Amino acid sequence: MNLAQLEAEVFSLPLQDRAALVQRLLLSLEEVSESEFERLWGEESARRVADFTSACNKTIEQEGLPLDEWRSF
Repeated sequence: MNLAQLEAEVFSLPLQDRAALVQRLLLSLEEVSESEFERLWGEESARRVADFTSACNKTIEQEGLPLDEWRSF
């Protein structure tokens, strides 16, 4: 099962079950060292920036705008 499949399954749970799961997940993060937590959030941040950049590039290309000129900003 990949993350997207797991996410879809979790979102299909009733609110009360999702809340209980969130609580357990948050408690499990307390077991992670601060340096590991920072590393994980760094990876997540990089993924989000890459997703955002990719979406912007697709929009610019779909509009027929010169992508190379936009990249210089």
